[in-house]
Parts: sequence; structure tokens; C-alpha cells
Amino acid sequence: MSPRFPQLEEGLSVAAQIALDDLPAIAAAGYRSLICNRPDGEAEEQPDMDAVAEAAAGLGLPLRRVPVVGSAISEDDIAAHRAALAELPRPILAYCRSGNRCSVLWALVRADSMPAEQIIDTARGAGYDLSALRPWLQARAASR
Repeated sequence: MSPRFPQLEEGLSVAAQIALDDLPAIAAAGYRSLICNRPDGEAEEQPDMDAVAEAAAGLGLPLRRVPVVGSAISEDDIAAHRAALAELPRPILAYCRSGNRCSVLWALVRADSMPAEQIIDTARGAGYDLSALRPWLQARAASR
């Protein structure tokens, strides 16, 4: 059975922490690249990003590192995530501990081009409640 991950937009899905053993199924499901939004060492059972990158590369999946702390996402983090979304081959699977950080970063990137309510509704449909971001998303949209 192929893994199924919630999709935020065409060519971008999100996932909770993946394991090295998940990578063959992820590649077989058609994903062409990975984004890791989780810093190394957050949890003892978390595989090291170097190990994930090496195993993923062996399957033809480039891994882009955009590690963030959810409560401290910066403009540089948003720019790095925007670049990863623009540069990596699609479909992309972004992952973190729960998928929430990936969804937040996507929302902040897309706030420049999508209405806040559409972003919140899309994330809700994927299982992530980003309603607390509404003011931040609206402020980003107003500044474009």
C-alpha cells in the first residue's frame, strides 16, 4: 500500500516524522523530493537528517533542509521554504514532527498570493488548524 499524505497544493504534501524505512514507499508513491522542517535532536527517536538525506539520495530523492522552531519562524525561514518549493522537483513531501510546521511555513509563503481564509480552509482540509495564524496571514497579504 502506498503512503498517503495530506496535500496542501498540487505537488506538495505534508507528513509527520518519517522513518528511514518509509523512504522506499515514499519514492514508490511518486514523490520526487523532500523538505525537512524539523531540527535535528528534537526527539531521541528522530532519525538524523544526514541519515535521511543519504538514504533519500540513494532513491533519487533530494532532501532540502529548512529546520525551524515552530514558535520562532523568521522571514529567513519563510524565504528558505519558498525557495525550496520553487526549486525542488515535484511532487514534494515536507515533513516535521506532526506536519504542522510544514503547513505553517506553506501558509506563510502562500499568504503573498492566496487569501487567508483559503489558506486556513485548505490546511483544515488537510487536518491542520491554522486559524490562529489569521492575523499574521492577513498582515502578510496587506503588505504585498
